[in-house]
Amino acid sequence: MTEPPRAHIAMFSIAAHGHVNPSLDVIRELVRRGHRVSYAIPASFAEKVAATGAEPVIYTSTLPTDDDPDAWGTELIDNIEPFLDDALQALPQLVAAFEGDEPDLVLHDITSYPARVLAHRWGVPAVSLWPNLVPWEGYEQEVGEPMTAELKQTERGKAYYARFDGWLADNGLGHLSSDDFVARPRRGLVLIPEALQPNADRVNREMYTFVGACQGDRADQGEWERPAGAEKVLLVSLGSSFTKQPAFYRECVTAFGGLPGWHVVLQIGAHVDPAELGDVPANVEVRTWVPQLAVLKQADAFITHAGAGGSQEGLATGTPMVAVPQAVDQFGNADMLQALGVARHVPMEEADAATLREAVLALAGDPEVAERSARLRERMAEEGGTPRAADLIEAELSL
Repeated sequence: MTEPPRAHIAMFSIAAHGHVNPSLDVIRELVRRGHRVSYAIPASFAEKVAATGAEPVIYTSTLPTDDDPDAWGTELIDNIEPFLDDALQALPQLVAAFEGDEPDLVLHDITSYPARVLAHRWGVPAVSLWPNLVPWEGYEQEVGEPMTAELKQTERGKAYYARFDGWLADNGLGHLSSDDFVARPRRGLVLIPEALQPNADRVNREMYTFVGACQGDRADQGEWERPAGAEKVLLVSLGSSFTKQPAFYRECVTAFGGLPGWHVVLQIGAHVDPAELGDVPANVEVRTWVPQLAVLKQADAFITHAGAGGSQEGLATGTPMVAVPQAVDQFGNADMLQALGVARHVPMEEADAATLREAVLALAGDPEVAERSARLRERMAEEGGTPRAADLIEAELSL
């Protein structure tokens, strides 16, 4: 088999942990294989990107960050407009940054709209690294159209879609609708296990390939050591964006504080003062951030917001989960995890101390849950992960 030529590959993403982290091990592997990788990213993530061996290409973004989740608003239009606004102002920056050093291949997160435009302009292949579930055949009729129908009748919605379609036309992509541009990439590598994908049997396999979690060893995030005498370990984490939940954390302290044999790692994020939790028993370790995968490798249960990253890390480590979703795709993930028989979906409004304690103890003590978790862990390992993703990217270079 002929080895692919060493190439210049450009990756594009936004300043959000849930969109950058899934790509990092793939980028690290491409660099290890001898490719030169440029990674377009806002400055706040430059250090994390540079640690992979890629060269950060800094651009200024107008998107809300993980530090201010409330800036995303509450309505659908509030959630989608910022991506188009950011794309329009970022595209000229990125054109200038790569002028004279255009790549042989474009990789991009699903939220990086300029990337696909640039690939078209440069005449190079584009591959989307998809960090969450993908649309299936029939998705538009079943989910997309009902979700956007009302918005498309409003003045603000009409203006948004007209502006999006105009931007695509101006950049030579007028044959695509805005919906297809976002949801139907030229080629997509799906960085979640197929077990988390709804209607997986209806996914277009010519467009999408499931490679599963590409986690790497995450040694750069630090280690975590199970305390001596801890019979069971519980991790509580709502991820990086929706962490401003002091009342929920107090319920967790009430549920598990002083529970015999249990040690609790409670990640509260940067926006909650530990003092808001009141008196915390000695078996509860309160942290603003933890090396999640390192903890999960030693954990017996996981209370999670069911984001794509947390869900697959829980599956990859065979850790039973109590899913308390906060936003967007997390509700669907929670339902999928529960349907797989390795988790319980507890809505936030029902997540009181008694409910959380009962759910964790029931899951952690059920041998059938342990058996299902082990089987799913094995299935995930067979999907190929980072090496397979890198192989498929290199295959694009050989076309």
